[in-house]
Amino acid sequence: MAGAAHCSLRAKRLLLDPKFEGYKLSLEPLACYQLGLDAAVAEVKLRDDQYTLDHMRAFGMYNYLHLDSWYQDNVYYVDQFGRVMNLSVTLDTALQKPREVFRLPTDLTAYDNRLCASVHFSSSTWVTLSDGTGRLYLIKSGKRGNSASEKWEVSCAITYLRIVHLPNNSYSLFLSVMRFSYNNLSSRKILPLRFFIIIIFYSIGHHRYEIFKRRVLQGKSVPHYAAIEPSGDGLMVVSYKPFKFLQDEDDKLEEHADAKATNEKKDPLYYWQQTEDDVTITVHIPQDITKDDIKVCFSPDNICVTLKDQPPLMEGKLYSSVDHESCTWIIRENKSLEISLIKKNEGPRWPDLIVGDTRGEFIMDSSQCSEISESLMHLTSEVMNPNPEKENPPCNAQELEECDAFLEDGASLCRFDGDTLKVTHVINLGSNQYLFSVVVDPREMPCFCLRHDVDALLWQPHSDQPENMWEHIATFNALGYVQASKQDKKFMACAPDYSYAALCECLRRVFIYRQPTPLSTVLYNRKEGRQVGQVAKQLVATLEANDPILGFQATSERLFVLTTKTLFLIKVNSGN
Repeated sequence: MAGAAHCSLRAKRLLLDPKFEGYKLSLEPLACYQLGLDAAVAEVKLRDDQYTLDHMRAFGMYNYLHLDSWYQDNVYYVDQFGRVMNLSVTLDTALQKPREVFRLPTDLTAYDNRLCASVHFSSSTWVTLSDGTGRLYLIKSGKRGNSASEKWEVSCAITYLRIVHLPNNSYSLFLSVMRFSYNNLSSRKILPLRFFIIIIFYSIGHHRYEIFKRRVLQGKSVPHYAAIEPSGDGLMVVSYKPFKFLQDEDDKLEEHADAKATNEKKDPLYYWQQTEDDVTITVHIPQDITKDDIKVCFSPDNICVTLKDQPPLMEGKLYSSVDHESCTWIIRENKSLEISLIKKNEGPRWPDLIVGDTRGEFIMDSSQCSEISESLMHLTSEVMNPNPEKENPPCNAQELEECDAFLEDGASLCRFDGDTLKVTHVINLGSNQYLFSVVVDPREMPCFCLRHDVDALLWQPHSDQPENMWEHIATFNALGYVQASKQDKKFMACAPDYSYAALCECLRRVFIYRQPTPLSTVLYNRKEGRQVGQVAKQLVATLEANDPILGFQATSERLFVLTTKTLFLIKVNSGN
């Protein structure tokens, strides 16, 4: 990722509410409708050898319900007979049975190693569909959702694996493939050696359906978010471990040569030591250099060292001020230049000699090493909290709450250029836990939601706005903290108009968190004696089903919940 711009996400203060008091449990009834399915959902269950956390994220947490963002309140799923079924809602009290709009020619039950079938709505009239067995369909659907005679027609079938995202206004396909390699450690035990996620980028001509470009992106973790820019000029990936493109053969040789040159260890240009009073610099000089060829210039905040008429050997701003009139230099017998700097402020240690200069190496003597080790000793111990009365007791991990725990590897958001295949922008997400993604505008890239402290912030990528590439568009107060307490949480979603966020557990229960709304009655805070102007409500719905939840989607008015044999519709908001 050398050369990539390291960016940060800038939250809008106007969208944050530091005085948010929490959600109030509301007992208002939620209208819940259910439809029995003619056939069970085409669920892919984990095998006995798929037991890792990455397997669970990639397959066990797959959302089998697909929302058509171009036509609100239209959802699709694939059943065990390979039928793509659609439910279009116009009136909640007059729901029709899900209807078939397309049938896969592949017998899904004949494949033991198939992946989850997936659907993506590329535009208002085009759909991409993968059957999970290695075949991808480009389908001309026409106007969807409001016609009982709606039938999809296949325009092209490509024998590759499933699609993750297809941008609007371009014929570029974005595919994802899972691949494992194993290490036979013993005759009785086979353990996974490496885990790869490969994302393949294809471009398809406007008039002929042919693949003329192939790009492979490789990593060692499941990507939480992967989306191609609307222009097709790049893609963005959120993952816990970094990804990189596999180069062509010519590019591989060039990259190997560059890596070899980079990895060749170079001797430091200078060495430096320090005490509380002074700094000593040692520079090796050529044998033919004499005292008259050396020029050392001292100033209170800068240093410059030149040899003969060459460019400065060392030049720049010192980390802290020095007494320049007391600084000296001398040539030692081993042809080394020794420079002594007298600190103006005694005591503080310098982390760097010259600001921004990494060509030197700091040498620490044994007494300094012992001093630092002793100062850090209270942070480590072989026993938990050995001396609780000490002024700075060690950290006790048992005091951490679940919402404070994150994975070992820090997540990152990377933007890749589609032509150079290089990372152009990197954001270290750190403790900003990835929560979910949602399509707010189908003509734009999907938004992603991250935890910031206790809140959940929604971000909209703008690839055409370099100065505002990731815009903070909405905040769900305290949702980051709330979701951490749900140990059985499976899916999260939010309404495209940000009016509410929702999450569901593996079985039956659905939690809805509305945005704060003004009160129609007078309410006072008893502790502070002030009137409360608005309240955020929490609602809970319990589904009448014992089957696991397989799909979860949210629109501005409704929540759709899919189980193995039932599709539930929960009315959350009233229409305009």
